[in-house]
Amino acid sequence: MSVIFLLIAASTLVAAVFLAAFIRAVRSGQYDDDRSPAVRMLHDPTPSTNSSLNPAPPPQGKGAIH
Repeated sequence: MSVIFLLIAASTLVAAVFLAAFIRAVRSGQYDDDRSPAVRMLHDPTPSTNSSLNPAPPPQGKGAIH
């Protein structure tokens, strides 16, 4: 029976630590702007420069293979 009291105390302590961490995150502004970072990339005027989507053009000139 004493193990149950120990587990209740330990779980209450862990819950209090998580609650304190959450309150600290809210007060520091962690959750202030949760919409615009996800939408910001949709309004980016510059195209992506990902090399897998935009492959390099084939070489031309003296060293090109025909």
